This record gives sequence, structure tokens and C-alpha cells, in this order.
Amino acid sequence: MADRDYDVVVVGAGPAGLAAACRAAECGRMVAMLDDNPHPGGQIWRAAAGKSPNAAARWVQAAERLGVEWIAGARVFDAPEPQRLAVEMVDEECHVRYRSLILATGARERFLPFPGWTLPNAMGAGGLQALAKSGMPVAGKKIVIAGSGPLLLAVARYMRSHDADVCLIAEQADQSKLLRFVLRLAGHPAKLIQALTLRAGLLGVPYITSCWPVSAQGGERLQSVTLRRGDGTTWTESCDYLACGFGLVPNLELAALLGCRTSKAGVPVDEYQQTSVAGVYSAGEATGIGGLELSLMEGEIAGYAAGGSPDRAQAHFGARESHRRFAAALEEAFALRQELRNLPQPGTLVCRCEDVTMERVRACAGWREAKLHTRCGMGPCQGRICGGAVEFLLGWQSESVRPPILPVRVRSMTE
Repeated sequence: MADRDYDVVVVGAGPAGLAAACRAAECGRMVAMLDDNPHPGGQIWRAAAGKSPNAAARWVQAAERLGVEWIAGARVFDAPEPQRLAVEMVDEECHVRYRSLILATGARERFLPFPGWTLPNAMGAGGLQALAKSGMPVAGKKIVIAGSGPLLLAVARYMRSHDADVCLIAEQADQSKLLRFVLRLAGHPAKLIQALTLRAGLLGVPYITSCWPVSAQGGERLQSVTLRRGDGTTWTESCDYLACGFGLVPNLELAALLGCRTSKAGVPVDEYQQTSVAGVYSAGEATGIGGLELSLMEGEIAGYAAGGSPDRAQAHFGARESHRRFAAALEEAFALRQELRNLPQPGTLVCRCEDVTMERVRACAGWREAKLHTRCGMGPCQGRICGGAVEFLLGWQSESVRPPILPVRVRSMTE
């Protein structure tokens, strides 16, 4: 297995990773940026990174201009020794050595199981948007969007701009919390304008607060969804797609494998975005869900710090604090309500990889016992789907991470 050697390695090519790579390269460091996608930009800039002029394209062009080496289709699956990563690519494997490492591994959608959530055409809100961006036709399709957070509005707007029939948006947060959040947006004028613009593009689409899905119905594919309001009212809405997103869960597997301290919220970092492991930094949603602007700012600070320019990093501390206050307000407004813990019925699948029901999971005392007795979290996704759900439903957290942290070829493990 060949070795590649760099001063700074960035894992993840979303906004935080791009910003980190650019700032580290500005410091004169040899920088590599790894991501398992074929193009930089991450989930949020999936379709925009190659189109100019926009922020995504500007960061990508800056990385190219600064000589950042872009390694596409690269999956980091192990850290066999300090300052060394094992990486699988499309047709080869390699070890990547670094002096400083920046983890910009982002986040994934949180799924909450309810009867019928595994039906074809019931999927994550971000997943549906990604499929549409990849060319899946949605024109004329009836879509119900449910869950929590601003992502619901963004997905609804995108679907509507592609001629989908967005039946309704079901937001689980109650109206009083959302009104308080809107008032706090007055301190963030750009965010307020963005929110108003987004909502204006959805005129005529019902936005129902204190509302969530309780079951989905269909045969070979989804046909309808039953929704409930906080006052106990229920009704069934026919639809072609159900897009659910109950917030985001930080991707912590690589950080945990490297020995970094982690928490439910993400990877704790110091003022320079350094983790509990010296020389390993983290930025973006992996440190806590905070949105695009905070991810960029954290990426810049991490890049300057890893590149050996702490003074440049310090110049961004004030702006980061402002974005963190907004992130805290966002978390408070869209915190998941207790009623959602009652969504799964005893026979509802929680781990869809291994067909493990809620009844079997509840019979266990913790995550480790559930793995041993039911194989919950032991399937191809390695708990990335059921893990976030079980954490919310039962308060369990994964107790260990072992390589490979992603499914890889046998050859990758043996060479």
C-alpha cells in the first residue's frame, strides 16, 4: 500500500473542509483534501460547487489556485498508527501521512422510526433533495415534507422550483418556540432576510407547526402518510413521496477512532478548533450543528491554526462567537419534542439493516447488549441510521468504534 505525505490533511470537502484547506495552504503548507464524493462541495454545495459565480465555486477555485491536492472518492476507514490514515479509493488503497489533521466530516440526517418508515419513497428530506439534484424527476409528484428545522423549508423550496406538488410541511416544533426564534433573528439581519425569502417562495404551501408523521401506508411503495398535531388531531394525506428529517447527527466515527473526546453534541474543541488529541482539529457540523456560516468560520480558524498561523485564526474568533449564538438559538427552537419518543410501535423496525424491531431493542439494557443480542447497528451502515434514532429514543450512545469505520474491500484490510 503506497504512502502519501502532507503537512495538513483535511478529511471532508464540504464548506468547512474547503475553507480549512484554503487557509492552511495560504500558510504555505502542503495540503490534501479527501472526500468520498467525486466532486468537492459536500451535501450542502453538491450541485453548486462547479457553477460560477457563487460562494461554493469561489472556494473550490481558491483551493485549486492554492495548490490543494484534491483526492476524490477517498474513504478513510482506519488510523493504523499516529499521523497515518488508511484510505480506500475506487481502484487502489493508500496510507496518507500528516503532521496536522483537520476533521470536517459533517453530519447526517436523523431518522426516527415509525410504522411504514421503510416503505419505498419514504426517505430523508436531504436524501430526496440529493436524488432530485442528481436528476430524479419530481415534477407533478405529491410530496409531504415532515420533521424539524430549516432544512424542511429548503427542501420544499427546491422541490417546488422543480414543479413538484408540495402538499404540506409538517414541523414538529410548536409555534411559540418558532416565534421566539424569529424575533431573535432580528440580531442576524442576513439570516432573517434569508428566512423570509425562503418562506416567500412557498406561498400557498401549508406550514403546520406542532405536527409530525405517525405512520405511512402503502403496498409496493408509499401511498399516504398519517399525521398528528399536538392537540391530538390526526388525518391521512395521500402522497407519492414522504421526506422526513428530524435534524442532523454529527459524523463522529473517525474522531472517536483517533481517540478524540466526543459528546452527543459533537467533537469538543478549543478556541483554535483543536480536539483533545494534539495536532488533530475539527470544524463544521462535526463539532456541533451550526449551519453554513459557522462551518466556514470554524474551517478558516482550523486551517490557519493547523497551518501555523494562530494570529490569523484569532482574527475570526469574534465572528465565530456570533454564529455560535445563532446556532444555540436554532437548537433551542427546533429541539425534538417528547411525544416523538412514542412513534415506534413494538413491531416497528429500528435497525433496517438487520431487521431489528423496537420491541427487541427495548428488551436490552444498553447499546452493547443490543448489538450482542440483536445485531442492531451491526449491518452495512454500522449504526449510522439506527444509532441516531436509538440515542434519542432510549438515550444510548455508541460505546466503541472499531476499524473499518466504513464498509471496504477485503483487499483494503489486508494490504
